[in-house]
Amino acid sequence: MLEDEFTRQLQNDYGMDPNAGTVAELGSLRHINDAQRETARILRDTLAHYTASGDMNATQGLDRIVREQAFTVLNRLAALRMAEARGLLVESVGNGFQAKGFQLYARLAGTGLVETGDAYRVYLFSVFDELAQDLPGLFDRYSPQGRLFPREAALLQVLNLINDADIAPLWSEDETIGWIYQYFNSKEERKAMRDASQAPRNSRELAVRNQFFTPRYVVEFLVDNTLGRLWFNATGGATGLRERCQYLLVKPDEVARDQWPVAGGEKVDRDHRAVIREKSGEVHPLTASLTTDHRSPTTALRDPRTLKLLDPACGSMHFGLYAFDLFAEIYREAWAWEQQHGPGSLDVSPQPQAALKPLCQTYQDEAAFLRDVPRLIIEHNLYGVDIDPRAVQIASLALWLRAQRAWHEAGVKAKDRPLIGRGHVVAAIAPPAERELRQQFAANLDQRDGELFEKTLQLLKGLPELGVLLQAERELPHLIRQVYVGTGTGLFAEQELDNWQQAEARLREALTEFAQAAKSTYQGRLFAQDALQGLRLIDLCREVFDVVVMNPPFGALAANTKDQLAKAYPRSKNDLLAIMVERGLELLRAGGRLGAITSRTCFFLSSFQKWREDVVLGIAKPEVMADLGFGVMDDAMVEAAAYVLQKSE
Repeated sequence: MLEDEFTRQLQNDYGMDPNAGTVAELGSLRHINDAQRETARILRDTLAHYTASGDMNATQGLDRIVREQAFTVLNRLAALRMAEARGLLVESVGNGFQAKGFQLYARLAGTGLVETGDAYRVYLFSVFDELAQDLPGLFDRYSPQGRLFPREAALLQVLNLINDADIAPLWSEDETIGWIYQYFNSKEERKAMRDASQAPRNSRELAVRNQFFTPRYVVEFLVDNTLGRLWFNATGGATGLRERCQYLLVKPDEVARDQWPVAGGEKVDRDHRAVIREKSGEVHPLTASLTTDHRSPTTALRDPRTLKLLDPACGSMHFGLYAFDLFAEIYREAWAWEQQHGPGSLDVSPQPQAALKPLCQTYQDEAAFLRDVPRLIIEHNLYGVDIDPRAVQIASLALWLRAQRAWHEAGVKAKDRPLIGRGHVVAAIAPPAERELRQQFAANLDQRDGELFEKTLQLLKGLPELGVLLQAERELPHLIRQVYVGTGTGLFAEQELDNWQQAEARLREALTEFAQAAKSTYQGRLFAQDALQGLRLIDLCREVFDVVVMNPPFGALAANTKDQLAKAYPRSKNDLLAIMVERGLELLRAGGRLGAITSRTCFFLSSFQKWREDVVLGIAKPEVMADLGFGVMDDAMVEAAAYVLQKSE
């Protein structure tokens, strides 16, 4: 419905026909007002930006604009409806024009906005603008994906569908935004893509053909046995996660005794799976840590701010949503540990550059600490990448809603909630291709920074199809040596790392200034934003993760990246799933865990033998396997397996 509406708007108002791929001269649009004329100019700049590389023609570019405008409006309205269902927002979308929030707004505004439809649109825009402070990627009305808005008749039709009584209970479910994401593209479209080509022909086909919802039980199984297992081992089983993680597989020798002593005159009861104070019988969170094998106190527990979980094909962030719950428990237990063992008892060595102070010196008291935990989880622990910009919109929204729900349940008023930063969900989008803008930007840099910028953009070519599979962090030392240090070989020395960080900071600042200065040229702003997104992805790939969990794409490699992937991943080149697993293990620290749901055929087909021997057994060891069969991932005609690999020390 929204796609039809925006196609008509482009044709009738803006002189752009997605069906024919034609664009009228801006000066010929005499029937529109000044605001519409500005939108028409911006839409033309957006189209020019999308087609600059030559990989997309005008028809495809206009089709992309229609699709992006439609899913952005749908996601915004769905987000408001979900926020209402959680008590986070006064009724604004529910009941449409009769919504309580709008009725109050209309009474305050008086007759100044005249028509009800116009007044409602202005009201929604004001809500969007407020939420854009936390979620600019979705709610910024000046973003290229959010310039259009449905006219009154179309908006009422969409609101009627959103407010259908049959789906009312779904708005309170965390997974709803993921269902919207999955079903935005039809099964018929997916089938047509497969019929036309065995392998994906571009990044959109790669995304659409692999959009399969991960069932909640699979998410829990994989996160329980990766993140949950990591914390279980660190605490020797003295953790509330033991009770919370219903799919955590515990070995017999880990529960061999009914009780075992821990520090502080307490004991762990196997059945209650909690730390129990002997004197009062009060159930208390973690107060001591044990090693799994010896049941003896450890000297330090990881500071949870140093734990990092990545979903490299994050979709709507289902893995991250569940991991959020586990991280909340981990933070509570870490606070209790530090309270007992004192400042410095939490180990921050995995992230020394962050200069983390002890929790008790960072927060006035436990209440202040717990109030900040949702922000800490999003800004320190959860990372995601997707080749679909729509997925990144939705993933950021899902995590924001989860944080808001945590504050709401804890009774933290909106005015007392910390602002959530951008987080670490990144879209793998094409680097900007406009040659003139690249030259114009580089002219404002010193020669070496300009050379590094150009080489970095060349390095990021193919990003929309590759995502994290592009081993950008491996190429950085070579680029730095070429530009700043001169030629040579060897590892990424400290000087090279410093050179990159300093140069990147200068590039970020220059791109931000360029975007602001180029506001009169909207295309310049898009250019700078895409370049900044590329730098964010490079930064993410330079991180070292403790947990990688994923439902990766599988099957044939995209035609335009097949040779590049075969060269980079010779042991895994026959299937995308094998490459994703190998790359996930690369991004893990020693001892880290990877959890994945993929086709089960990789564990017995002869074509995967080298992958099994060199990657699954050579780099890691299998810890857990669930052979699930058909019918797991919606209409994906594949027998699935969910498994966990631990990277060798």
